[in-house]
Amino acid sequence: MMAGAGGSELRALLGRARKRRGTFGSGAELCQAAVQLLDRHQNLNDLLLEVEDLVKPAGESGKEHQEALSESFIVSVLQEQASRLGVPAAVLAAKNAVTNIEQICQPSASPSQVPLLNLDQRERLSCLLQTVKDLLVNNVFSRSHFCQEIWKMQDLPVLEAVWHLHRGNIIGLGELLESNPDAPAVVEWLCSSLCALCEQAEEPSQDTLRSRFFRMAFSKCQSWEGGVLDAVGKEKQEDVFTLQAMRFWLNVFNVSIYRSAVHPDSLQQFFRHTLTEVLTYNPLLKVSDAIRMQREWSFTRTCSLLTALYRKLFVAFSAKESICQLQQVLETHEVNWQHVLSCVSVLVVCQAEAEQLFKDLLSHLLIKAFENYDMENMITAFLIARQAALEGPAVFMPYSEWFKASFGSAGGQHGSSKKALVFLFEFLSELVPFEVAPYLKVHIMYPPFVPSKHRSILLEYITLAKTRLADLKVAIEDMGLYEDLSSTDEAVQPQGQALRDVEKALQIFENTRKIPTSVIEARRPYYISWFLPALLRPRVLPKAPDVCMAFIDSLKRADKIPSNLYSTYIQACCAMKEKMLQDESKVESSHSKEPIEQLKAELAELRVLIVDQAKHEDVPAQIALISDRLSSVLGHSGDENDTAALSTRIQVNVFDPKLEPCHQSVVDLLLTSFCQNLIAASYFNPPDRQGPCLSLFVKMICGHRRLIPALLGRLCQLIYHQGPSLNDAHILGLAAFVIHLSESRSLIPEVEADLGISQPVAEKVLSISEYWSCLLVCRTKESFSFCTRFCTAAISYLMCKFPSFSRDDLCALVPPSLVKKLQYIVPRLSLEARGITCEEGKADLSWSSLSCPSLNYRRASLCLWKQARFQELLKEKAFQLSFREWLLLELEVHPEEDILSASERQDFHYWAIYQWYLPAPSASGGCDGDLEKACGIIINTILDFSQRLDLGSYGQLKMSVNPDILCKLQELVLELGCRRKSLSGCSDAKSHFLFKILQERLKDRKHNSALGEQLWRQQELLLHRRILVGLPASALIMSCRKGKKTTLDCEDFFHFVNSELKNVCSRGYALPYDITSHFFRGLLNASLDCEEAAEAVNDVLTTCQTKCPIVLLSAVLWWPRLEPVLCSQWKRLFGAPLAGELERLRECQSSATGFLSSGGVFPLSGPPWISAAFLHCTVQQQSPRGRERNLLVSLLFFSLMDLISAKIAPKEGVDFQTSLEWSLEILQCLEERGASWPLLFQSAEKGSRKYFVLHSAASACHSRLLPLAFYSLTPGFDHELLAREQLFLYVALDLYLQLLQLFVEGKDLPRTDQVGQGQDPVEHGDPVEVISKARRFLHAATPRCPARSFGNLGPLLAACDQLDPELGAILRRSGPAAALDLDEELVLF
Repeated sequence: MMAGAGGSELRALLGRARKRRGTFGSGAELCQAAVQLLDRHQNLNDLLLEVEDLVKPAGESGKEHQEALSESFIVSVLQEQASRLGVPAAVLAAKNAVTNIEQICQPSASPSQVPLLNLDQRERLSCLLQTVKDLLVNNVFSRSHFCQEIWKMQDLPVLEAVWHLHRGNIIGLGELLESNPDAPAVVEWLCSSLCALCEQAEEPSQDTLRSRFFRMAFSKCQSWEGGVLDAVGKEKQEDVFTLQAMRFWLNVFNVSIYRSAVHPDSLQQFFRHTLTEVLTYNPLLKVSDAIRMQREWSFTRTCSLLTALYRKLFVAFSAKESICQLQQVLETHEVNWQHVLSCVSVLVVCQAEAEQLFKDLLSHLLIKAFENYDMENMITAFLIARQAALEGPAVFMPYSEWFKASFGSAGGQHGSSKKALVFLFEFLSELVPFEVAPYLKVHIMYPPFVPSKHRSILLEYITLAKTRLADLKVAIEDMGLYEDLSSTDEAVQPQGQALRDVEKALQIFENTRKIPTSVIEARRPYYISWFLPALLRPRVLPKAPDVCMAFIDSLKRADKIPSNLYSTYIQACCAMKEKMLQDESKVESSHSKEPIEQLKAELAELRVLIVDQAKHEDVPAQIALISDRLSSVLGHSGDENDTAALSTRIQVNVFDPKLEPCHQSVVDLLLTSFCQNLIAASYFNPPDRQGPCLSLFVKMICGHRRLIPALLGRLCQLIYHQGPSLNDAHILGLAAFVIHLSESRSLIPEVEADLGISQPVAEKVLSISEYWSCLLVCRTKESFSFCTRFCTAAISYLMCKFPSFSRDDLCALVPPSLVKKLQYIVPRLSLEARGITCEEGKADLSWSSLSCPSLNYRRASLCLWKQARFQELLKEKAFQLSFREWLLLELEVHPEEDILSASERQDFHYWAIYQWYLPAPSASGGCDGDLEKACGIIINTILDFSQRLDLGSYGQLKMSVNPDILCKLQELVLELGCRRKSLSGCSDAKSHFLFKILQERLKDRKHNSALGEQLWRQQELLLHRRILVGLPASALIMSCRKGKKTTLDCEDFFHFVNSELKNVCSRGYALPYDITSHFFRGLLNASLDCEEAAEAVNDVLTTCQTKCPIVLLSAVLWWPRLEPVLCSQWKRLFGAPLAGELERLRECQSSATGFLSSGGVFPLSGPPWISAAFLHCTVQQQSPRGRERNLLVSLLFFSLMDLISAKIAPKEGVDFQTSLEWSLEILQCLEERGASWPLLFQSAEKGSRKYFVLHSAASACHSRLLPLAFYSLTPGFDHELLAREQLFLYVALDLYLQLLQLFVEGKDLPRTDQVGQGQDPVEHGDPVEVISKARRFLHAATPRCPARSFGNLGPLLAACDQLDPELGAILRRSGPAAALDLDEELVLF
């Protein structure tokens, strides 16, 4: 029978009963009739719903009578029905009640279940619940069976129905929920119902009802909270279904589901109360437990239930509000330290603003602690600082940095008074029994600042800390050379730390080829007991010595490895080679694939979160998991969080970056993930709507400092070596990655880039921004294209990512090198850009268009160039490309592979120099319109650039000066000369600007070694010579007005030659042909400005004889090549006979040639040394026979210069043996004539000015090597020479001491590897053999010298005693009598 039919029939029956009163004699008869009727229809469900109709208002007495009648009626029916079915009446009532509820809650039309009832359903449910209450009063209703039947319903009940059951005290929500053993299903039903309730359309009439529902649900949520928090501590023991239920329950705290259903204040109040309950739940852990165990409560190690709960709670608050709530709980409650510190970790990982907020909180806690000497605030500050530091430097400063910043200076809170200082150390001392080793090491190595008068307090604490370390079996003496003092891992055993120290030392040695200072100064116990055993681990030695072998060899030579230990090592290596040769392939163990696969899985999960903007809040936690997986892949290393790592430069070999295979695979995985994430996120949203996900990802990578060298090395490979071959997606990804690296630049140490050049080390140290400039080179068409695309993508991404940044914020983030590259490239490639300053709003910067693969990169760069924000950047000094920087970039271009044609490049240079930089103010990198300043910048830049190049062969550069830039320099120099003449009629400058520039470059240059200084100076002067030769010849000479006469001034050129240029001349007494010819051609050109050209030339050459004789000697040496050039030029310019001094030089050449060919008398014309020079040079060129010897002493000097040149510059074409034979012949001629020649070897500084002109013409190097030449002549020394020349012994001893000093200093002496096999080393100038020969000569000659030869040896004896004590003793034994004789002779005078 249908429910409706049954109801109407029952009403009809009751109605008829009222009409036929006489049929039933009593109420009992009526009940009996009703029971019989029900028996026929059997529908208790309808009865429970319809019985309420019996209760009609009929006065109080009537109502009470009818209610009693109704109750007894229902009970009677249930009991009768139950007895027939054989079940308890209470069970039957419960089952029928559930059936009714299921029918009532059944949705009418909506396919999805809704949490609220309509009016009809609500009325029917009210009738049912009234009946159930009556049954409960009569104990004819089973709550337990009712709960069981509820959960058996096909569709679980509507939330409002459950609320009515709860509100009517029929069955409580808690009792109902806990009666279901399937916890996940219960949680899912409740959470989904609450979510559906929030999604209901807003109706004012439902607000009160909805609020009541939430209060009921939240009260139950709080009762479940304890269950979740209990599960936190035993997550691994709980069954999977319980954990699943707990995780689903956390959905109750999804703020998004409540929307406007709950007032924000009420929601925050509930969340705040929940957070307080979590932080104070079961506060049993002591502070000592927290100190000992807190590293187990880091973000990745904390129970996922707890971290998920925190993250959901924090959505309702800002970071500041969350930390304020945490602070309030700490100040007012007993807390669960595990929950508090886990909360700190979650905040610092998931909230970008938390780092600074926690720093402020820590400062506040320390201030309060020292104000009131409160230990609680102190311990809270220390625990929070350590907990935040556990999450790595990417999110919070290492503990060692915080400790140093807080207590490392007198400005710390502890520095205010002695009481404060004592309070700090009392606190630290109380921590000691519970401390772990890493924190004790921080306190010892970076102790708090203590005034000297209170030093004993610090020493007492250090003693206590060392005792604790000893208890932990960690000796401070065993601390590693590069040990991490802020590591969050457990204390590393000395064996492990020693292995890391060896790895670090090898890395430093590989880059510097020097034993690291830390190794040399290492504590002996650690060095002997741990470091050396770790270094000398037996292995199969490679055929070619590797870095490790070279390092061991260097230590052995420095006596840093005991001989027995070294022998044992070699023997063990040989034994291992014999035993393990067949297993060599197994030596290199590969990393477990499992951590890599886990890392890949987490990276894939990150991509899912990044592309969904609604899931961005989960990104920080996912990145923390990735960081943990990355640590597992890399292996836990103490160096990755080391504070000292920030000051340890990263070494990258730009030309050949080498990466460990394991590190390269990890870096590639991370870079690939970043690029994929960027492209995927950009598909859905522009950069400014992608959130901080990518920034956090890159910051996390930078926190793994062990990976940074590999990361920078890989970026070097991709950008510097493979850049032009990268596709657009790669370029976009890497460009964005570089921008985010700049965001995290504070985490990246300086880069020491090995550029394969000879510049000073200080110039190799680069910031991360300068490192990008080093990698982004513009040399060829391909590299120009890549650099343009990369820089355009990077700056465009930055501006699209941070469109609301102010100019200051943008400037702080933009890498200046990228802006400067664009400032160089865009005007170079686009004529349009050369006239643009700012066109606001003319072209919008669209990321979607910039990320289009088919976009023309020139058009994209021009679009960026036109942006007002970009033009605003160019006004900042830090981003302005100076003239010098522009020149350096232009000098790198390979003209034959340039993206511009020769004519286009010429036009660009003209615009850049004459239209842009020359008139530009110096404040913006220009020249203020000053031609001289422009010339100086160009010259200095060319020289700086050229110094970066290695020398190929001696004196020859691999790469010549850029001809286009040199051409512009020539134009400027000519224009400068013309302008000066037009202004004053003649140039009247006090000094030549060109030589002033060159001289300034040679001042105050600091190098690490004297040899480095010498080599740099040689190369610099060679470059100076190339610059001078490249300029107009007349630029070397200035003209000046004296009265009405114009004269030529070469003083600056002469000074430069005498002081610098002659010292790099391989021939010793003559300049190279190029600069010699250039000077003489310039001299003739400059004489055009003089009224009497021949007279002006004669004056200059006459001045040369005394002020710069090397110029004339150079002309003599190169006269066969120089004469036709000068004669032709003179004829072109003047058409008159040669100037007198030039004609005299030609006559000397002719005389020398005639003398050597005819054997007649050699005519003397002018200074004898010029004639000797012509004679010497002619002899060298013609190799004559049967010579007459005149001017022999000067001739001997020139031959000795050739002798030295043959040793130090063998490629100059001078043969050593020929020069030696020629010198010995000259010496023999001098001896035959009894001529005095020893003073030729004495410089003017030592009292002999007889040969000053000759010495002034020689280079400093040749002058220093005169002792080598002197003792190469010993076979030609005659025995009579000792008696004839009183000064011979003095000269010989002085030269011997100079020779020893050169050998000791290791300077100037030629190498010994040029002495051929089977040749006499002495005859070929081998330094060691020459020194031995000289020593034997002096030992033999000293006893034969007359007594007067010893009289002037006094100043030399002290040096002789130091360098050769044996010879000094011989000289002293031979000297006294001679000294007495000399004194007697001196008295006669």
